[in-house]
Amino acid sequence: MLSEKERAELERWVAGAVSRRLAERARIVLACVDGASNVEVAGVCGVTVTTARKWRGRFADLRMAGLADESRPGRRMAELVLTESERAELTRWARRAKTAQFLALRAKIVLRCAEGATNLQVAEDLGIGQDTVSRWRARFIEDRLDGLADEQRVGRPPSILLDRVEDIVVATLESTPGRDTHWSRASMAQRTGLSKSTIGRIWKKFDLKPHLQDSFKLSTDPQFVDKVVDVVGLYHNPPERAVVLCVDEKSQIQALDRSQAVLPMMPGMPERRTHDYLRHGITSLFAAFNIADGTVISALHRRHRAIEFRKFLITIDKAVPAELDVHLVCDNYATHKTEEVQKWLARHPRFHVHFTPTGSSWMNQVERWFGLLTDKLIRRGVHTSVQALERDIRAWIETWNENPRPFTWAKTADEILNSLADYLEKIAPPNTQKR
Repeated sequence: MLSEKERAELERWVAGAVSRRLAERARIVLACVDGASNVEVAGVCGVTVTTARKWRGRFADLRMAGLADESRPGRRMAELVLTESERAELTRWARRAKTAQFLALRAKIVLRCAEGATNLQVAEDLGIGQDTVSRWRARFIEDRLDGLADEQRVGRPPSILLDRVEDIVVATLESTPGRDTHWSRASMAQRTGLSKSTIGRIWKKFDLKPHLQDSFKLSTDPQFVDKVVDVVGLYHNPPERAVVLCVDEKSQIQALDRSQAVLPMMPGMPERRTHDYLRHGITSLFAAFNIADGTVISALHRRHRAIEFRKFLITIDKAVPAELDVHLVCDNYATHKTEEVQKWLARHPRFHVHFTPTGSSWMNQVERWFGLLTDKLIRRGVHTSVQALERDIRAWIETWNENPRPFTWAKTADEILNSLADYLEKIAPPNTQKR
C-alpha cells in the first residue's frame, strides 16, 4: 500500500526528476501496487523477475529509503574538493571554444565529481565509461591540474616541442596567411618549416579543419524566448480537442528537364545526369503537417501571395472537423500577416496562430517534411512541364498520407535556451562575457 505522499514522489521519479535507475525502481513499485505479480511486473518494466522481487521487498521493508543505493563495501572513495583557482581554471577549460576536446571532457568530469556526483552518475551524464571517470578523478586527486594532461609516452621523444605545436594551433585559430581567407597544409608548412603531413597530424589531433566552413543564423527576434517557449510547449503538450498544424510554403519549385537522358546506376558507377537543364516553369506547394499523426494537408498554386495563403486556410478549415480548434505554427513571412489574412482569422475564431522566432524556421516541423520531399522526389526529378511536376507531387503526398510518420520533438525549451546561452558564452569576446 502507498500513501498519497509516497505515490506522488514515485510518480515524480518516473517523470524524470531522478536518475534512470531510480525511475526504473519507482516504476516497479507502482506496478506492484496495482496488484501485478513479479512476473507481470518484470514483463511490463522490462526487467528480470529477480529485479522486480528485489525492489518490491526493499520497498516493503524500508519504504522510500529502500530504493536508494546501498553503500558498497570496500575502500571509501577519496573526496574531491576544489580550490577557487582550480574551479575557475577547470570551468575555463570546459567552456573555452579553443580548448582541445579531450581536455574539456576531463575538466567536465572533475567539475561534476566535485559537485558530489558518483562515478556512475558522471558517466551517465557525459555519455562515457565509468572507468574513464574513475581514472581522471584519481589522476586529479593525485596530481591536481597537471594530472589532466596526457602522460609522456614511451619511445622516442617527440621531435616537435609543445610550444611549437601551440604556435601552430594559435596561428591556425587566430590568423590568416596573407590575403588568403584560411590556412592550408601547404601554407602552414611554408610558414613553420615543417612538412605538410606533420601539419595535418597536428590539426587532426586538435580537430582543426580550416578548409571546412559551416553556416549559422542567430535570431534577433526580441520575443525569441517567448516564441520558443510557446512553440515547443505546443509540441510537447498540445491542447485537448484541437489539432496542431505546422504550416509553410515551398515556393518556386522548378519543373526541370535535363538536356540529355539520365544515365542509370550500374555496378561501380552512380547514376549520372548532365549539369545543365531546361526550365519549364514553377509552382508553389502549401502544406500543413499534423504533428500528432504526420498527415499532410496540401495545395498547389502557381503564385505565392496572401490570396493563395488565404485559400489554403480555407482548405484547412474544410479538412479539419468543425468541433476541433486549429493551432497553426507559422514563420514570419509577410503573406502570413497581411490585413486580408488577419480579417479571415478574425472571422474564424477556432484558428490560433503561433509564430516561430524570426530566422528560426528550423522550429517548424513542416520544414523537415519539405526536406524529405526534396530528397525523395524533387532534387532528382525530371519534369517536362509544370503539370507533370504537380502530378508527381500530389501522388507523392497521397502515398505519404497512406502511411504517415510524425516526427518526435525531443528538446525542451529550457534545453534549447541553455544550449544557445552556452554557445554565446563561448563565442563572446573576453571583455563582453561578464555583460
